[in-house]
Amino acid sequence: MNDTVLYAASPEGVATITLNRPAARNALNLAMAEALAAAARRAAAEAVRLVLLRAAGPVFCAGADIKERQGMGDDQVRARRVKGFASYHAIEALPMPAIAVVEGPAVGSGCEIAGACDFIIATPAASFRTPEALWGTVGATQRLPRVLGKRLAKDMMFTGRTLSAGEALAHGLVTRLVEAEALEAALAELAAVIAGAPPAALRMAKRCIEEGLDRDPRGALATELMAIEESLAAAEWRQAMAGFGG
Repeated sequence: MNDTVLYAASPEGVATITLNRPAARNALNLAMAEALAAAARRAAAEAVRLVLLRAAGPVFCAGADIKERQGMGDDQVRARRVKGFASYHAIEALPMPAIAVVEGPAVGSGCEIAGACDFIIATPAASFRTPEALWGTVGATQRLPRVLGKRLAKDMMFTGRTLSAGEALAHGLVTRLVEAEALEAALAELAAVIAGAPPAALRMAKRCIEEGLDRDPRGALATELMAIEESLAAAEWRQAMAGFGG
């Protein structure tokens, strides 16, 4: 890792990954892409219970670092893009819940990073934009259509339309919209719930949702049934259920 991404874990098992190039509006460069993937791998290896993905400064991520690309040849640009994809995948592959906390503009790669998390909490200052096609390149064409639907995703891609935090909430990209002054308290409450839940059950639930969406209904049900068997074998549920005794 390097200082373009910060990593911190609390005793309660909450890891915070922070994009840390505020002077460059957290634009994604090669070093940040590598560090972001490394941070996600570290969280997975340390078996934390929850990952919060945040950003330093008023901009969540302004997209790819265009200045870095200006001196690159085609092979270098291709290699950088692959590193970016690897960082998004590393976040998406986290076995525990991962939540993006977006407090400012998320552009291009910023939408990819936030979209790779399980869900997004935003403040009213957040916004979302994917203008890659208008810049003569291709990107952010896969995750947003799955959440927003292809028509709205195309509107954003073809016109540079910006979704406000309120619009993103209405269309399901953001799941919780919280006023800035209430954000830390809301995150603490949410973290306490998730960190206090049986971690294996949360991981299995996440796996069932992700795998189930890629399968037909019967295959999806089989995925859940296998997870139930795994849960029964582990017997973690018995300890959790004991707390509900009358």
